[in-house]
Amino acid sequence: MAEPGLLIAAPSKGRLRENALSVLERAGLRFRISGRRLFADCPESGVRIIFCNVADIPVLVSEGVVDLGITGSDQVEEKGRPVEIHRHLGFGRCRLSVAVHKDASYRAPGDLAGRVVGAKFVELARAYFERNGVADVHILEIQGAVEGMVLLGLVDAIVEIVETGNSLVENDLVEIDQVLSAEAVLIGNASPRDSEGAQKLIRRIDGVLAADRYSLLEYNCPVAKIDEARAITPGFSSPTVQPLHDSDWLGVKVMVEKNEIPRVADALEALGCVAILETELRHARL
Repeated sequence: MAEPGLLIAAPSKGRLRENALSVLERAGLRFRISGRRLFADCPESGVRIIFCNVADIPVLVSEGVVDLGITGSDQVEEKGRPVEIHRHLGFGRCRLSVAVHKDASYRAPGDLAGRVVGAKFVELARAYFERNGVADVHILEIQGAVEGMVLLGLVDAIVEIVETGNSLVENDLVEIDQVLSAEAVLIGNASPRDSEGAQKLIRRIDGVLAADRYSLLEYNCPVAKIDEARAITPGFSSPTVQPLHDSDWLGVKVMVEKNEIPRVADALEALGCVAILETELRHARL
């Protein structure tokens, strides 16, 4: 069997896995996941995807075991390994927060001096308290359900990943401070096995990220209003404007940021434009 080319580490489980694999698939990698197999080959590109624990991915990338990896930016900061963050991927957004029991008297970092704090991200927790000048905090590493440890009386506070905050509420906890915000990132090292292949994949992922950011907006615009319409929808470079069968109208196609679509559509409609259609994109090279 031929040696694989580019090696990419992807989450083997957890909240980042589904979106990470979707990004790779939309970037043109064709692979099949088979049962509990810990890797998947992409025959068309020679890429091999290795399924790993997200906490191990920064280490694997920095040591050159794999060339690229998708993990959380919190994991990158926790490990402190020399990796390059190629792209922020826009999913898996969360925050690392300090939380205490809702009835506790602790309301600021300094209140936890001399207390026990449970954390999965030990280095980030330690750096946080040092940065805030809080001494004598005992950081207890807990890799299980950290939220329950306050109720059990094992710790006085926790430093934990928070997405919606529902788990904290369910366990009678409240946030008193935020350590950092995080999201999924694409990381790499300085010497990938296939430098050209790595750059090509990164460019393809750029196309996925652009498609997630923009929609294609199409509309018919009265000829007399085209300059005003262009001002509303200037596009990425310039809108595509085409004559229609009816010479009083022009057809316009333009890229618009998704979160701007409702406002833009309202403005175009008020201008007299009709047949305003939004098309979702799967890939876009800008």
